[in-house]
Amino acid sequence: MDKVQFEAQMKRYAQMTEAALVRFVPEQPELPEHILYEAMRYSLLAGGKRLRPVLVFAFCSLCGGNTETALPAACAIEMVHTYSLIHDDLPCMDNDDLRRGRPSSHKQFGEANALLAGDALLTKAFETVLACREAGAQESRTLQAAAILARAAGDHGMVAGQVLDLLNENRAITAEELIDLDAKKTGAMIRASAAMGCVLAGAAAEQKCAADAYAKALGLAFQIQDDLLDVAGDAALLGKPTGSDAQNDKRTYVALLGLEASRRAVADLTDQAKKALAPFGGKAAFLCMLADRMAARES
Repeated sequence: MDKVQFEAQMKRYAQMTEAALVRFVPEQPELPEHILYEAMRYSLLAGGKRLRPVLVFAFCSLCGGNTETALPAACAIEMVHTYSLIHDDLPCMDNDDLRRGRPSSHKQFGEANALLAGDALLTKAFETVLACREAGAQESRTLQAAAILARAAGDHGMVAGQVLDLLNENRAITAEELIDLDAKKTGAMIRASAAMGCVLAGAAAEQKCAADAYAKALGLAFQIQDDLLDVAGDAALLGKPTGSDAQNDKRTYVALLGLEASRRAVADLTDQAKKALAPFGGKAAFLCMLADRMAARES
């Protein structure tokens, strides 16, 4: 696969996601609670990398599945991701006023409506993932995908990671503690994306294991790159101010390891992710290029 083919595939997956998200969360101007849908769509349709849906599609395709049957799962995990961003930006969490170059949800709609929009997206995600059955997926695979999403989003994954993040403010922690935190807060959802794609395709055990190893390494590399961008990134490209980690006294890989060691860690983890895909051979070229893209990203 060359760069042109890679970009075309990325564009196709993004377009599939965008079109489906618009359908799953339509405008409801006639309803008295229309502001809820406005707030949901404001954040959900604000763009972004769509990394998690891309992973769902890519692993479903790699394992011989039909990406159309995985479309609801791809949208569901993006809904959960978006809910987490809305809640992360709230004053009681990270207190960020900007997200993707425009006012955060709570600045646009007020704290209460932002909180409720996040709640609605989280619950909508489970309604949506169950639509995999209607899209042609086997019932057992659909239920497995829903269970994977629930575990990754809740007290075993993302929410637990956010709690650890809050507990660790103004406290010295080790690199091992930080890895555990980020494995839950960021890594769990990235691993879930790969796992759902595999499950919906009926992947073999070896394929699932390889996918999980890839996603685990990719997730950690992604978080370290985030930490690097907060220190050395371009605020205009990021769509939010830089330096917030240091300002909030957050423990990051850059703070623990330094810039150069953090950059080496991203490179090493990216190589590790690509090597994990060896069982798939040349068919995994897209995912290898995706890992390189994430390591080199500037936003």
